[in-house]
Amino acid sequence: MKNNAPLILLIEDNPHHMKINREVLAAEGYRILEAETLTKGRELFIKERPNLIVLDIMLPDGSGLKLCQELRAGWSDNSHPASPSVQGSQVPILFLSAKKADEDILAGFEAGGDDYLTKPFTFGVLTNRIKAILRRTGQVPELLTKGLLSIDIYSNKVTFDGSDLEIKGKAFDIIFFLWQNENKFFTADFIYEKIWAQPMLGDDSTFKSTMSRLRKKLNSTGYTITSERSRGYCFERG
Repeated sequence: MKNNAPLILLIEDNPHHMKINREVLAAEGYRILEAETLTKGRELFIKERPNLIVLDIMLPDGSGLKLCQELRAGWSDNSHPASPSVQGSQVPILFLSAKKADEDILAGFEAGGDDYLTKPFTFGVLTNRIKAILRRTGQVPELLTKGLLSIDIYSNKVTFDGSDLEIKGKAFDIIFFLWQNENKFFTADFIYEKIWAQPMLGDDSTFKSTMSRLRKKLNSTGYTITSERSRGYCFERG
């Protein structure tokens, strides 16, 4: 999924939040664009045409609500002299904001947003909201395949040559994450915190048992999850 992975435009003026969101989404396999202002975000949208925009509302040069309204309606050269005319776009938009009153959330949807997530939030919620939006808007395929091994991201099912491997729950979340990052190593602590949305805190029994069952399920599929003491775990062709 790497070369044709969905392209996400992050528009966020807080450098710390930008860094964390970029790292989390890049680890999911997404390609990332970054803008700290509406002006930069508008320019990147015109140039790169991302598959999804994650948009803060309170920005140095105005409100993210305004940009969302502009993208939905389109604009002419006169509206933005430095930008070419743009037809109305239905690019999916996820608002991230500390503004959490009902009227603020409603304003996000009324401006044309597809979803609204209030700060603070867990990274698991962020990534799953993005996956849901991309699936719903047809920005990602329903079925991912590697040879005879397939993942159905709608039904959370992993099959090999048409047979269900019965990979469920956290095991499915692990293989989906590693699948998107094939041939990359991740430590047990990193995977656990990402999938369980909490630190491992030294007790790795749950992680080890889940990983052991998952690795057995992959026997004879042509893929395996290898492990190296100093590097962690990696999904790769066997």
